[in-house]
Amino acid sequence: MDFGIAFALGLLGSLHCAAMCGPLMLALPVPPGGPARFVAGRIAYQAGRVATYCLLGVVAGLAGKSIFLAGMQRWLSIALGAAILAGFLVSKKVSLSAPVVHLVARLKAAMSTQLQRRGFRSLVTLGMLNGLLPCGLVYVAMAGAVSRSTILDGVFYMAAFGLGTLPTMLGISLSGKLFPISIRLRLRSAIPVGVCVLAGLLILRGMALGIPYVSPDLAGGGCCAVH
Repeated sequence: MDFGIAFALGLLGSLHCAAMCGPLMLALPVPPGGPARFVAGRIAYQAGRVATYCLLGVVAGLAGKSIFLAGMQRWLSIALGAAILAGFLVSKKVSLSAPVVHLVARLKAAMSTQLQRRGFRSLVTLGMLNGLLPCGLVYVAMAGAVSRSTILDGVFYMAAFGLGTLPTMLGISLSGKLFPISIRLRLRSAIPVGVCVLAGLLILRGMALGIPYVSPDLAGGGCCAVH
């Protein structure tokens, strides 16, 4: 069920990402060749982006595993859910710290270099770099991944999130008119629903109410508990 929520979050969140990253995807270099290579190049870019999410899932899974071994998983889940809700309610933008600004500048410089090349390797690299850019929705997904108790679950969680973004993101990169801005703006209103549902599930999981798959008894080690 959690993986389904991650996929839904990616699907809804991609409507926001389309507005932010749409210009970049429309400016992607085109590999030499016919239409088939054009499509393959766009898929390669998206594969690189999802690969970065999976690597972030490794980091989140490692953190979640360490916390699980320390017996703090319940409290982490509640804290993450509360933090997501607090971040959603406090809608004012927070200025990025100097190190983060410096990192973003370096990422954009590297992406600018790759945009001048036309090979598949450059497209994959562009996708991977794009996945590292600061994004609130990615952080929300990582919070869900941390609440898992194994590295593999963390990777699967972020992979599900990445796959959820594919329909919109790949559609935009193939055809800028496939998802008009008017439709994206209307559908973006569904994003807060997905964020709040994920936050609520994290809090319920931490409460360990004994509800199968939703709020399992984490201490009981039953069939529905997190492994």
